Amino acid sequence: MTAPETGRGIGTGYGESVVLPGDSFRILHVSTGNVCRSPITERLTRHALADRLGDPLAGGLVVESAGTWGHEGAPMEANAETVLTDFGADPSGFVGRELLDDHVIRADLVLTATRDHRAQVISMGHSAGLRTFTLKEFTRLVQAIDPATLPDPRDLPAGGVVERARALVRAAAALRGWLLAPSVEADEVYDPYGAPLPFFRSVGSEISEALDPVVSALTGVTR
Repeated sequence: MTAPETGRGIGTGYGESVVLPGDSFRILHVSTGNVCRSPITERLTRHALADRLGDPLAGGLVVESAGTWGHEGAPMEANAETVLTDFGADPSGFVGRELLDDHVIRADLVLTATRDHRAQVISMGHSAGLRTFTLKEFTRLVQAIDPATLPDPRDLPAGGVVERARALVRAAAALRGWLLAPSVEADEVYDPYGAPLPFFRSVGSEISEALDPVVSALTGVTR
């Protein structure tokens, strides 16, 4: 999949031009309003990728977010910005988006906050079922995958991280029916909208913990 000329990639603001290699891998985070959970997850993912790869865009990885009832053009919640600052991530330049068909079509991996969000993305079609997971579901699945079975980017030409990421999504999809959640709640990241800062911080920690093994599996680089 080749990237469009514009978009919200790592280290860019909304609508700015993104210069990518010929091959890319797009990660789309989805929540409800795109002002709390998915902005936190988007920016923590970018931060973690930069920590491991230095320049994720050079590796072809693009991280975006949108909301099923997205507040188009809205800034993220102030408490969400504070949480990102706590983690050393950059909250600047964020602008909310409503989830559109084009976002799903372009995404190589869709990670949602809840099972309801996952169902809504899959219901949009575009063969999204095999590449759409809740964040915590994907974490559980990738932790069950032997890293030795995935391509090692160091043994591949430029763009090897993209090849590894695509292989990871295929492996996770194959495991989904065999590795079920211990409970419904295990796959949910609950909405902190309107909650006080301590709850936002709790959600931020929950998201960060779930992302760590995902980013390690995507890149082949552990912290």
